[in-house]
Amino acid sequence: MDPRDAINKMDTGDLNSGGLLLPEQVKTFYQMVFDIAPFSQMCRKLRMSAKVGEIDKIAIGSRILRGKTEVTGPAGYAAATSFGKVDYTCARLCLPWEVSEDAYHDNIEGQGLEDRIMGMMTTQLGLDLEDLHWNSDSADNGADKAFLNLNNGWLKQIRNGGHVVTASAINGGKFTKDHLFAMYKAMPAKYFRTGNVKWCMNQATKIAWVEMISSRATGAGDLALLGTDVAQKPLGLDIVYCPSIPDGTVVLGDPMNFIIVSTWDVRIRKAAEGKDAVLNDMRYYACFLDDDPVIQELAGTVICEGIELPF
Repeated sequence: MDPRDAINKMDTGDLNSGGLLLPEQVKTFYQMVFDIAPFSQMCRKLRMSAKVGEIDKIAIGSRILRGKTEVTGPAGYAAATSFGKVDYTCARLCLPWEVSEDAYHDNIEGQGLEDRIMGMMTTQLGLDLEDLHWNSDSADNGADKAFLNLNNGWLKQIRNGGHVVTASAINGGKFTKDHLFAMYKAMPAKYFRTGNVKWCMNQATKIAWVEMISSRATGAGDLALLGTDVAQKPLGLDIVYCPSIPDGTVVLGDPMNFIIVSTWDVRIRKAAEGKDAVLNDMRYYACFLDDDPVIQELAGTVICEGIELPF
């Protein structure tokens, strides 16, 4: 869906008075935002009423079947169920921008420029949200801390509670198939039963994998250059392109185990009147939303960071 088409489904009045979107508009807005990035399309989305709360989960054991005789069943036995929860705390996010009235009057698109800028901002919002979902870290003190401190993303959560494969302990850290084998072995077998486990990596890491396979003096090496499953599905699992994941980092997991929690409180506001707008001859815009990336089962995730790429 084109971002401008989604935004244009909202009446002009939605942007002027409070900007609170209706539930159907919220669905359209998030569908458009998360369609921007492949992984965001695949992972699970929950929209909650409260900004802080719990996500309930239920689990059962394995090998729970018992025998039954003609007269009696398995006396004293019942399959157990366990209930758990995943806590979430949404951060309130804001995307502000402003455009001068001169830009609208002097531009060849005229008033159509507003729709184009709105679409561009919303597209970037989708990219920034996926970046935030993977890389945010409330303890980061670098140049981008104003952005990264907004939450704690999936990479940090997996480092602290998932399975971690040390890249430097394998082939001196240089990328090899053994890194992927180690990750595969670190994943508990039960999480493969969904048939939806994927490799998550950025384009540079993926190309390094393809280069490594294609350099082999075998038929598989030639096939890798043609983009066949030999390169696209290591160990039979698809690769998902995640541009926000750093070079040399690979994550193994089921995308449905990664949850994007948001609320129904989405506001898109516009001010073309008022003292500042008049004196500065500007239009002011802001988009407000709540967001928190969580993982349902950290035991179903594996990460390997710091892999040395060949370029």
